[in-house]
Amino acid sequence: MTQQLDLPFRIERDSMGERQIPSSAYYGIQTLRAMENFPISGIKPLPTYIDAIVLIKKATAIANGELSCIPQDISQAIVQAASEVLAGKLRDSFVVDIYQAGAGTSHHMNVNEVLANRALEILGNEKGNYERVSPNDHVNYGQSTNDVIPTAIRIGGLLALERTLYPALVEAITALNNKAEEFKDIVKSGRTHLQDAVPVRLGENFRAWSYILKEHQNRIKIAAADLTCLGLGGSAVGTGLNTHPQYCDRVAQILSQLTNQPLQPASHLMAAMQSMAPFVNVSGSLRNLAQDCVKISHDLRLMDSGPKTGLKEIQLPPVQPGSSIMPGKYNPVMAEMTAMVCFQVMGYDSAIALAAQAGQLELNVMMPLIAYNLIHSIEILGNTLFALTERCIKGISANRDRCLGYAEGSLALVTALNPHIGYLNAAAVAKESLETGKSLRQIVIEKQLMSAEELALVLDLEQMSAIRPSSS
Repeated sequence: MTQQLDLPFRIERDSMGERQIPSSAYYGIQTLRAMENFPISGIKPLPTYIDAIVLIKKATAIANGELSCIPQDISQAIVQAASEVLAGKLRDSFVVDIYQAGAGTSHHMNVNEVLANRALEILGNEKGNYERVSPNDHVNYGQSTNDVIPTAIRIGGLLALERTLYPALVEAITALNNKAEEFKDIVKSGRTHLQDAVPVRLGENFRAWSYILKEHQNRIKIAAADLTCLGLGGSAVGTGLNTHPQYCDRVAQILSQLTNQPLQPASHLMAAMQSMAPFVNVSGSLRNLAQDCVKISHDLRLMDSGPKTGLKEIQLPPVQPGSSIMPGKYNPVMAEMTAMVCFQVMGYDSAIALAAQAGQLELNVMMPLIAYNLIHSIEILGNTLFALTERCIKGISANRDRCLGYAEGSLALVTALNPHIGYLNAAAVAKESLETGKSLRQIVIEKQLMSAEELALVLDLEQMSAIRPSSS
């Protein structure tokens, strides 16, 4: 119904009755009910998730207009409204808490109502006059929450990976490789079980981390390939009820163009709508990455520990004062932040796994939780790697003398003597060195186990720490 423009509210109706909606609001009555029902966390949908659903609505409006399922002028108005949202407008209109009605109906209708009301304005009508443009009959034509939301999770995940995590991994891998080259000639003591081990090159520590991240990047890309198969077009339960015969293929083509992703309809729409396995798979790959990022962050903290009572083999760039009471103290805050984010990602992965197995029959109603946790995990991991790279890795310097001193003083050097004097003799030399304070070299010469010339060759730190070429 038409309202007076100066009224502070308009009246909207749904199957449950009438409610007053602020005249300026682009959301409608179903969004209002969700806001009242779910004042849970205060956390609103992620911008990337909004983009994903609005991209779906843009693609479906184009397809339904082409297929004459909705009038061409309404199709164009919905497309324009969606384009405006994707350009950054009306973002404060998406207001439903992430913990909401099962399957995501509340957020889905929030999007439908915002696009419908903006389309009404574009066509010269007032917001809330749904006889002209309906959130359900036009914006949502041929769709259901049950196929839109799992598709949105897929597209949101792909968008987040391309926008955030993949570029961050590339930056981190490059920075680590640069440090590997910078530190390639620095010999330090290796450590296993937090005890002295044979020498290594500091640069190879950094190169190993770059390899680790590169392998994770590959694993994530393999897992993310599952996200390109869409159940969109399955409608309510996967049968495609109320959709045009050409809709499924056409909307996938349009979405592929809009997202620059190789999207395609799933071979079995019902299966694609029911199973959360692709999301569990991607989340698991993120957890795997997070676990190694924790390990790397802990290594950085240990190697920087001190400055007087720790290892202090490297210096992480100080980025802020480290204590409110101890002047001159600087903490490895970027590495600490990294670990905390990674722990959160691991927690999200556990929640996703629980939610994924909680579906019954034709629907998994836990999709809002999966959507937030998966996309948020991708984005905070990406943001963390960007910050760690820029504020920490790129500014790391090496304490060359400290590294060499530890390497030369390590009892683990005795390992190189095994082939020449035998394991038991080498163990006896190490024990005597620890008890007397004499150097390994001194004891070996005194016991006449090797000549000085032979010993110099065997205990050459440069050779001991060099990476042996792979036979492959």
